[in-house]
Amino acid sequence: MLSSFPVGSKVLVQGASRGIGLEFVRQLAGDPSVDRLFASHRPGRCSSELARIASDHPKVRLLELDVTEESSIASASRAVRQSDSSLDLLINCSGLLHDADRELAPEKRLAEVASESLLRSFAVNAAGPLLMAKHFEGLLNRTGKAVFASISARVGSIGDNRLGGWYAYRGSKAALNMFTRTLAIEWARSRKNLICVSLHPGTTDTDLSRPYQANVPPGKLFSPERTVNQLLAVLDSVTVDDSGRFLAWDGSEIPW
Repeated sequence: MLSSFPVGSKVLVQGASRGIGLEFVRQLAGDPSVDRLFASHRPGRCSSELARIASDHPKVRLLELDVTEESSIASASRAVRQSDSSLDLLINCSGLLHDADRELAPEKRLAEVASESLLRSFAVNAAGPLLMAKHFEGLLNRTGKAVFASISARVGSIGDNRLGGWYAYRGSKAALNMFTRTLAIEWARSRKNLICVSLHPGTTDTDLSRPYQANVPPGKLFSPERTVNQLLAVLDSVTVDDSGRFLAWDGSEIPW
């Protein structure tokens, strides 16, 4: 339960059709403190499970949004505004590490780096959340607690990088972290109630991580349910003093 947010909170989950985003919707749909829940999916790509949750919970409103298209983000923002909703919590969940046909996959060495893969990764993992901030800033609650959160990854930490590789994913998540920090500085001047954070969910059993789980230590592979439980606890605990930080699933700070 989001006990630190205003009663009757309104939430938007960007990238809600699968994985961590879908689990956020599942748990928040059952949270009595949430009055309205916007769940975004790419046009024509709403998963059957997301549609089922929306059918079962009138508070859930489906929202078409392609995070790689600014016009789509702007259109989604207008749709939320027309519903006369301000937002207390916005969570960016879309992430790209690989694709189904393996045309895009984490690079093990420099020779595997490709410009198209770099651009796709940065569009989803970094530019998308920043453009979400641009178009939804005016909808974020100006009184009480309001949080703009983006799912990052520990591999986006420059200080924690000891293995190398994964150029596109590491670089795009590092860029996301820089955007988070920069947004927090700007909003500290103009939106003093607004908290902006990057979150590391831990390795979660989703389609994104599944091809790379073989070397995950026992006990370090989380179910989506556990991951979202932990991240909601972090989001419930953050204050304005945490804005601009990169936080792990247990609330600890990760070096940039």
